[in-house]
Amino acid sequence: MASLSVRRWRQLALWLHVTTSVGWMAQALTLCVLLTTSLTTPDREVAVAATSMAQVLDGRLLAPLANASAFTGFMLAAATPWGFFRYRWVLVKFVITLAQLYLGIFVLSAALADSAAAAATGGRGPAVPLAVGSALMAGAIAFQAWVSVAKPWSTTRWMPADRRQAAGTAPRWVFVATVVGVAADLAVAALLGHPAPLISLIVLGTWLVLRRRQNRPARADRPAATTRPDATPTRAGAGRR
Repeated sequence: MASLSVRRWRQLALWLHVTTSVGWMAQALTLCVLLTTSLTTPDREVAVAATSMAQVLDGRLLAPLANASAFTGFMLAAATPWGFFRYRWVLVKFVITLAQLYLGIFVLSAALADSAAAAATGGRGPAVPLAVGSALMAGAIAFQAWVSVAKPWSTTRWMPADRRQAAGTAPRWVFVATVVGVAADLAVAALLGHPAPLISLIVLGTWLVLRRRQNRPARADRPAATTRPDATPTRAGAGRR
């Protein structure tokens, strides 16, 4: 019964990950369309409106969905036998997700504000790299979806064959906290406009620390330090001589 409950909560966390990932990709495509419209339209008012809509979309929908998709994926990797560095396909998704988050936070969001300000004065700003970046982000999410389904490549060099099946799934509270934490972060982002994954980050950090302690071998199970059996007799024999 307990394993069935864990399986159901894991499926719910996986469903939340898939849903937010699809939303992230859809919003990235929408952002690309809006920026392309701003670049190609001869009407200044349409260009300003499209860029403004893209800026609101980035802060209100795209960023929260991106955080929710990323952290549900992180939690699933940390709470299942997949791990972060166990399989190459998970490692590829992990690296791409981090690159997307940093690209969105430190590059695209700042450039989008510059583009909106330039559109208000009749300029274009960095709309071209923004449109290309949004398209690349949507394409990367689609690639990650394919990787999740196909699960290509084998285990990494950090995971020897004798340890591939060593890790188990997390207890039920981890998956419950994953669902509740992501839902709470989405609610906070919708109400306050703050897309940071605060609760999800706390849940992930807590579970990583606990799992590391659980996987650490007990002191009693560690082999005792051995000394050379001939060390003491040799010195004693030398003294008698």
